[in-house]
Amino acid sequence: MSMMQAQIICDGCGQTASAEHVARRLRRLEWATRYRPLHVRTLLLGAVMPLADAEFVYADAAEFSGEAERVLRLAGIAAAGKSAEAIHLELQRAGIFVAHVLECPLEATVGAAFAELLQRRMGNALLRIRRSIKPKRVASMGAEMDLVVERLTEQELGCASILDGGQAFKLDERYEAMERLRAALASPVGAAR
Repeated sequence: MSMMQAQIICDGCGQTASAEHVARRLRRLEWATRYRPLHVRTLLLGAVMPLADAEFVYADAAEFSGEAERVLRLAGIAAAGKSAEAIHLELQRAGIFVAHVLECPLEATVGAAFAELLQRRMGNALLRIRRSIKPKRVASMGAEMDLVVERLTEQELGCASILDGGQAFKLDERYEAMERLRAALASPVGAAR
């Protein structure tokens, strides 16, 4: 009689996970935890963890691209000639922390299955924000966050929410959206909860 191998469900994204998937999640979690600010002034919340390590702002990368590059530009951090650790420390001192509803990369971020997974995991993300991260404010980023933007209320988050006209900030291609978010981040944080 053959024994069936138990399926592992990843607690970071809710998907069936291989040992490699879990190991990669733990590595990224370790990177992010190492540089998490003691007091999170602003949480930048994306829908799904970038696929490439160079796009994850907390990676031990020689060069950043994609989401990581945009976050650093948004925070006013110049990466040229600096070590990854020096960059991470600057982001930490700024009080900015980056997290994702789905804490693991996905191959596809479109379609009904993705939208359902994102909706299903949003409750876990909100709980993590309120109980663990405890930011002063949350700014959502990326078009995918529009699928769950209605849940980003002060009551659900336990802090102020920064939106771009009722939607997530689209930092991928719109310079104006980045400038609006940069201005919002420069404004004083509201009174403590």
